[in-house]
Amino acid sequence: MEEWIKQELEKTELGDQRRTKRLMKIVSNLSEKPEASVPQASVTWSQTKATYNFWDSPYIKPSMIRQGHQNATVERIAKHQVVLAIQDTTELNYTSHKALSGTGYLDSKYAKGLKVHSVLTVSTQGIPLGIIEQEVWSRKEEELGKAEQRKQKPTAEKESQRWLDGLITTQSIIPSSVQVVTIADREADFYDLLACPRTQGSDFLIRATQNRCLDGCEQRLWETLESVEPQGTMTVEVKRNPTRPSRTAILTIRYATITIEAPQNRAKKEQLAPMTLQAILVTEVDPPKEVEPITWLLLTTLEITHLEDVKKYVQWYCYRWLIERYHYVLKSGCGIEKLQLETARRLEMALATYSIVAWRLLWLTYLARCSPDASCEQILETHEWQILYATVHHQTYPLKSPPTLAEVVDWIARLGGFLGRKGDGSPGVKVLWRGLSRLHDLVQGWLVCQSLMVN
Repeated sequence: MEEWIKQELEKTELGDQRRTKRLMKIVSNLSEKPEASVPQASVTWSQTKATYNFWDSPYIKPSMIRQGHQNATVERIAKHQVVLAIQDTTELNYTSHKALSGTGYLDSKYAKGLKVHSVLTVSTQGIPLGIIEQEVWSRKEEELGKAEQRKQKPTAEKESQRWLDGLITTQSIIPSSVQVVTIADREADFYDLLACPRTQGSDFLIRATQNRCLDGCEQRLWETLESVEPQGTMTVEVKRNPTRPSRTAILTIRYATITIEAPQNRAKKEQLAPMTLQAILVTEVDPPKEVEPITWLLLTTLEITHLEDVKKYVQWYCYRWLIERYHYVLKSGCGIEKLQLETARRLEMALATYSIVAWRLLWLTYLARCSPDASCEQILETHEWQILYATVHHQTYPLKSPPTLAEVVDWIARLGGFLGRKGDGSPGVKVLWRGLSRLHDLVQGWLVCQSLMVN
């Protein structure tokens, strides 16, 4: 499992090659035991101390840690014709960590922590390719309770600027030969992002929340799309979350070309132009009574020539869920909110490190689903998959050829408690990070035995 870390971080520049090697060792420890605390993952006190000293170093910035992964991500992106750049904001809650300095209030004024805005790139098959942008900040206490005043500020002075920063970074580092589609939820539905200058091959697909006025008529966005005759149906898989089980949903499709008015309550509004976009409305047919039915109104600059285009774009929007899984892995899998560090800066250093680990876990999960017949030696060395096979199947003789990626992921998940019963579906990230921890212990035990036999 060490080889991927070398490939991922070999271009990381921290001013000293020894620091780069230290980062590789830290990522290796944390990826082998993602659920463990830093001391548990580091095994020895010297490695634990080295990890904390690394995160406290005045010579290293979080952006420097992310740079190597970003470079490796761009190399993966360059192999695709179209890539999805999914943006989202989450918060890290450290309310119970009283000694922590540098945090601010969260969406609940009684909670303290950090805000994090990330751009996760994903292939059109749903494989996470990596993080290309991440901003971390804390809200100032003096801003608490001044929401109305903040609304009057220009976008550059508000948190919504992060969406623009993400788009600008996306366009600046992704090769021009690759079409990039920025995907975001309703929080991104504001005029400045929709009107942000885009390079050739850069498009967006954003879920609308505002019932905007349309240019040249008295109609509004939602009513206009709802009045369109249904143009087809499609089926999507709705992923489970804490409030709903997974299910298959049938969606009715409507779409139309619309032109939205520029905002009328802005300074220099005469300089703001109307925008012509494609609008897609999908509504769920006969949803279960206990769940909220799907109703998505999507705005996009992507060209629509026939119904199949629309179905493709709706499927792409379904992949927005992956960034929520990424945040879930960071919090529940890597335990980023459990870290007992003293300052917000050290937490951001830790977050930059754990972001690589979280992406790798997510990549492994979805690569196995999209390329089940690929060789497992993309992710495991020969002795690792042989030990895994022998443990799961209670066999002492090795296989003659490497099993498939889907097979080894299933076996790793079984180590993590996955039962693999009919109807259980594919293993998720939770059982995988547990299984990887156990596999690491098994491999380490085997290596120790081998060294004793040699000696």
